[in-house]
Amino acid sequence: MKIDIAVFDGMDELDAVAPLEVLRSAAERGAPFDVQLVTIGLESSVRCAHGLVMVPDGVVRPDADLLIFPGGGWVARSAKGARHEADSGRWVPVIEEAEARGSILASVCTGAMILASAGALTNRRATTHHGAWRDLEAAGATLVHERVVDDGDRITAGGVTSGIDLGLWLVERFAGQEMAAQIAENLEYRAAHHAC
Repeated sequence: MKIDIAVFDGMDELDAVAPLEVLRSAAERGAPFDVQLVTIGLESSVRCAHGLVMVPDGVVRPDADLLIFPGGGWVARSAKGARHEADSGRWVPVIEEAEARGSILASVCTGAMILASAGALTNRRATTHHGAWRDLEAAGATLVHERVVDDGDRITAGGVTSGIDLGLWLVERFAGQEMAAQIAENLEYRAAHHAC
């Protein structure tokens, strides 16, 4: 399963790193995951919200099975981050192509607003960071107050640390509950309830 985690300037580091660590840990234990950090263009690096510089593995793969969007900067209206990415529209063609091929679209925190900006969460059950709940509803999503909301081919997670829960849910869904429990134990993390 090819899993791409989008990275861009101003994103919250943990929104990408949390699911990355969970999913790559599962891959090391035999889960069928090929996880990459990806950009939309040829950026050699991205500067995250708290100054960390990340080097992507490449660009979005045209055959990715799952595409995860982090958030960051939405509530603070930062010059870079999820709001800038949503307003730019540059991810819309990527999201539409992923929808057309039947890929799963996921998000952590206000990454949901990038999906919503492309219409991918209209009339879908979803969640995001509590500071963007009204924005998500205004964009047409049906807000669910849970850390992870699985609506089939749309899976959204709440704010920041919910990225760990998203990663564990993806492991459970695609590699089994036992594998997810092993990863959670290794991370010394108690997974939260999710709405499915």
